[in-house]
Amino acid sequence: MRAMIYDDYGNAGVLHVGSIAIPERSAGQLLIDVRASSVNPIDYRLRSGEMKGLLPGGFPRIPGYDVAGVVADCDADSDFVIGDRVIAFLDSARGGACADFAVCSAGVAAKIPATISYEIGAAMPLAGTTALQSLRDHGKMKSAHRVLINGASGGVGMFAVQIAKASGCHVDAVASGDNREFCMALGADHFYDYEKTDFTESDERWDIVFDAAGKASYFEARDVMLDGGRYISTEPDVKGMLMTVLTWPLSKSGKVMLARPNGDDLRELIRLHESGKLEVTIDSQFPMSEIADAHRRVENGVDRGKVVLVKETA
Repeated sequence: MRAMIYDDYGNAGVLHVGSIAIPERSAGQLLIDVRASSVNPIDYRLRSGEMKGLLPGGFPRIPGYDVAGVVADCDADSDFVIGDRVIAFLDSARGGACADFAVCSAGVAAKIPATISYEIGAAMPLAGTTALQSLRDHGKMKSAHRVLINGASGGVGMFAVQIAKASGCHVDAVASGDNREFCMALGADHFYDYEKTDFTESDERWDIVFDAAGKASYFEARDVMLDGGRYISTEPDVKGMLMTVLTWPLSKSGKVMLARPNGDDLRELIRLHESGKLEVTIDSQFPMSEIADAHRRVENGVDRGKVVLVKETA
């Protein structure tokens, strides 16, 4: 099959089109004919070698965790059948989405209706799951909570703003001034231009500070958190892990989270989208073969939404 691969760590230039064997499906897994994927910051961080201590060796590698496509093979007693339109958050530590076919556990996939395009579907899994699990599971989000989203216009942030609003929260958004109207359209109640205002010096207080941008530390944010407040970051580094351990018994706790693939969470995102409470914005779209340019786009900073990759037709 055709796959986008890299044979060693490096900049986006190491990505190229290759030919490798179609992955073998094990019992309990789906083989998905991939139609679209998307690029997340974790993809270029892995490609650059930033996390090679966690995932050493093993080349060539196929990047990507987001898949939208069609079930090509599955167990006879599966909840899926061949031909189902699905999205999946791949549960392989190494990814594998940017290829003609990908495999994953049936439990990390969800059917999508005809009203959701493959492009929109591919933008949802990792970023949407990260936002949902950060707020619901780690932030213990409840209706009427005051929630601040730092990096509200980005891939994870746009999901977070809408998920918090759908849960009945007051939501304050932090992004660059150019993204004010976009964040307000997502449903934010108030907007902070980080170039003019440092939210950590605000007189406002929040139950949840979700740093989707990885720009403000727990120690910078704790003074604007209410008692019992929670800080969540998506930056998995040593300092963040230490902060998680040291603050868990405190009244204001911090957590660095890594999203876990979960089909039920994908179904919740689909439900929110179908009910009109979750819009998905695509920043830009690239043919799968132009994956290097897509990685560069994400590395240089995406102002609004997700960068999507679409498999070219033969």
